[in-house]
Amino acid sequence: MERKNISTGSKWEPVIGYSRAVIAGHHVSVSGTTATDETGKIVGEGDLYAQTKQAIKNIESALKGAGVPLSNVVRTRMFLTNIAEWEKAGRAHGEYFGEIRPSTTMVEVSKLIDPKMLIEIEADAVIDA
Repeated sequence: MERKNISTGSKWEPVIGYSRAVIAGHHVSVSGTTATDETGKIVGEGDLYAQTKQAIKNIESALKGAGVPLSNVVRTRMFLTNIAEWEKAGRAHGEYFGEIRPSTTMVEVSKLIDPKMLIEIEADAVIDA
């Protein structure tokens, strides 16, 4: 099986030992992705809708690095720190994935790595044969 690691150059990738995305055969897995900009600053502090949109933009960027469009996403997993606000995350997710309709999970977690982070999203995609 062919494998390729996709890196964003984050200082944390080598420390923690992960890749932003991994291509394995015809499958692409994107690591848990939060609402950070290219400098690592959190976008949309206090705004779950804005953070969800930014996290999905970051997933789209990682997939682009793998040569895969967002339309090839087959699964997402959303981890929210406050499930009571699920509709905000759902609305943003629907704006990107409404036509794609991947299988999706949305769960509440007690906290993420930074208290300003309200959501983390993972994604799986396939590469066209």
